[in-house]
Amino acid sequence: MFQGKRVLVLGGSRGIGAAIVRRLANDGAKVIFTYAGSPEAAKTLADDTGTTAVHTDSADRDAVIDRVRESGPLDILVVNAGFAIFGDALEQDPDEVDRMLSVNVHAPYHASVEAARQMPEGGRIIVIGSVNGDRMPLPGMASYALSKSALQGMARGLARDFGPRGITINVVQPGPIDTDANPEDGPMRDLMHSFLAIKRHGRPEEVAGMVAWLAGPEAGFVTGAMHTIDGAFGA
Repeated sequence: MFQGKRVLVLGGSRGIGAAIVRRLANDGAKVIFTYAGSPEAAKTLADDTGTTAVHTDSADRDAVIDRVRESGPLDILVVNAGFAIFGDALEQDPDEVDRMLSVNVHAPYHASVEAARQMPEGGRIIVIGSVNGDRMPLPGMASYALSKSALQGMARGLARDFGPRGITINVVQPGPIDTDANPEDGPMRDLMHSFLAIKRHGRPEEVAGMVAWLAGPEAGFVTGAMHTIDGAFGA
C-alpha cells in the first residue's frame, strides 16, 4: 500500500514507534526514523527492516526542523517521540516540565509545519498522543496530560491550514500499551486494568495498524480528529 512513499517517523527505535516503522516498511514505504537514547535498538531495527536510523533530539527545536527539512518531501510524517514525568505538581522540576513540553508539544508542532512546506498534495501527518489528553483518573500526571491535550488543538487548527492541499493531520491516542515504558506485567497493571473494558494492555502492533489506516488512501477525508485506541480506558 505504501510502495514508493517517503516516511519519517520521529521516535522510532522502540515500542510503538518501532512497530510503526516495521508496519510501514513492510507495506513498502521508504522509512527514515529518529532515535535519541537507544542507538543499539535503532541499529537493530534499521538492519531488520531496511530502514534508515538517524540521531535527533526531539527536545531540540532546531534539530527537529532540520531533520524534517533534510528528509526531503515526505508523503507521511509520524511523530511518536514522547517524554513523561509524573509526580506531585507542587514538587516537579520546572526544567523537566519544560523539556517534556518541548518533546511532546513543540516538536510535533514544528515538525508538522516544516513537513507541510514540502509535502505533496494528499500527504499525511499523524501524531501519537494519549488517552490522558481526554481523561486523567490519577493524581501526579497533570503536566503530562497538558502536553497530550495540547495536541488536540494543534491537530484541529492545522487541519484547517493544510486542508486546502488535501494534507490530513490526526492524533492517535493510545491507552495502556505493552512496551518497555509501560509493561503489562508492571506494578501498575491491576490499577490500569481496573479502568479497562478489555482487561489487557494493547499491543504496539495494534497502534501501528491504526496509524497505517490513517496514512493510507481510505482515510483521505479524515482530518483534525482524535482516534482513541485504549480498550475503553477513557470510556
